[in-house]
Amino acid sequence: MILTCRHLTGATLIAVSGDVDATTSAELETYIDQVRRRLDEHLIVDASGLSFMDSSGLAVLLAAAALARVHGVALHLAALQPSPARLMEITGAVRAVVVHADVERAIAAAQGDPAFRAR
Repeated sequence: MILTCRHLTGATLIAVSGDVDATTSAELETYIDQVRRRLDEHLIVDASGLSFMDSSGLAVLLAAAALARVHGVALHLAALQPSPARLMEITGAVRAVVVHADVERAIAAAQGDPAFRAR
């Protein structure tokens, strides 16, 4: 798993590449906790390179989404690949996050541009 971060106005963008499973989910959780500047900023996850995610990775994302929601913001997932998207769909977890077709739409939505809607 490869993780990178970029700070934006009002949001933290984390790109996740590779697999998030029982062996790497704790690393993702720690990384999210370390790179977020503020809890009241949106969290955007670029999932374009996320090839696989199991229930432990899903739990990390759902916990981050719940924390964001408590602080009045959201977890935005961008460019979900088929396998993680299927997991999100069959578990109903897709209702706990805001899903976007691509990173640009996620950034625009997190920064309040009404022209970009979740999909």
